[in-house]
Amino acid sequence: MSTIQVEHISKNFGSQRAVDDVSFEVERGEIFGLLGPNGAGKTTTIRIILDLFKPDSGRVSLLGGAMTEDKKNRIGYMPEERGLYQDIQLERTLVYLATLKGLSKAEAKKRIDEYLVRFDLAEHRKKKIKELSKGMQQKAQLIITLVHKPELIVIDEPFAALDPVNTQMVKDLLREERSRGTTIVMCTHQMHQVEELCDRLVLINKGKSVLYGELNQIRRQYAGSDLNVRVIGTLPTDLPGVEQITANNGGHRLHLRQSSSPQAVLRSLVERGLQVEQFEIAVPTLDEIFIQVVTNPETAG
Repeated sequence: MSTIQVEHISKNFGSQRAVDDVSFEVERGEIFGLLGPNGAGKTTTIRIILDLFKPDSGRVSLLGGAMTEDKKNRIGYMPEERGLYQDIQLERTLVYLATLKGLSKAEAKKRIDEYLVRFDLAEHRKKKIKELSKGMQQKAQLIITLVHKPELIVIDEPFAALDPVNTQMVKDLLREERSRGTTIVMCTHQMHQVEELCDRLVLINKGKSVLYGELNQIRRQYAGSDLNVRVIGTLPTDLPGVEQITANNGGHRLHLRQSSSPQAVLRSLVERGLQVEQFEIAVPTLDEIFIQVVTNPETAG
């Protein structure tokens, strides 16, 4: 059973349609990317899923049905905007917010202590929130999102303000959550993080779903006939069917004519006695696909 089922939801604010007939499903135990440019309708979609907004049409099934008070304690939500009490000490804030998710004060303090150590915040536990750096506040919000061990986690820009060390720590933590069956919906503009973490995704543009599916399948769908090639020695410039060669990450990107075949290029390299270290179809990055789909909607699959 899917953790989230979104069926043909739409939402208007006055004359503006923020979400327009969007449908997708999020499977249990996957990291799912909810993507789109600024103003595309992502936040509105999240708020509809979490029952903060009611759709004008369509329906959402969450954890097997409609939202209930009990289900709220089975969900962890981290919005992009920080919402911590600025004039209260970090530890006191975290323990209080954890008790709102159904934990006893003793259990909340025990779990908070463990997270403070893991997130390198233990020595800052008595500081007020406003005395913490933006990165520390981001980690504090992540703790509150995770501390009650939710079945579903919805996180908006989880890597904002984090340095590379803390970014890696958060990625490891999200993978751990996925491995124990937690469903994660991740909303971010950092496409390289999506490529590294997400199993599937939906891309929303101007309120509509324009891409949806398994990440690698989407990348293959947008792959052209270009090749990434690396050889020992000098790459010939007169390969059959190749109209342009450009440098690419220590190798070369070969742009083929429309009627050309990769097999003919490989055969020519072998026949010339070259040792081929890399030969692959050039699969576009998610950044490239994102730009193509958003700027040229007619190319969306």
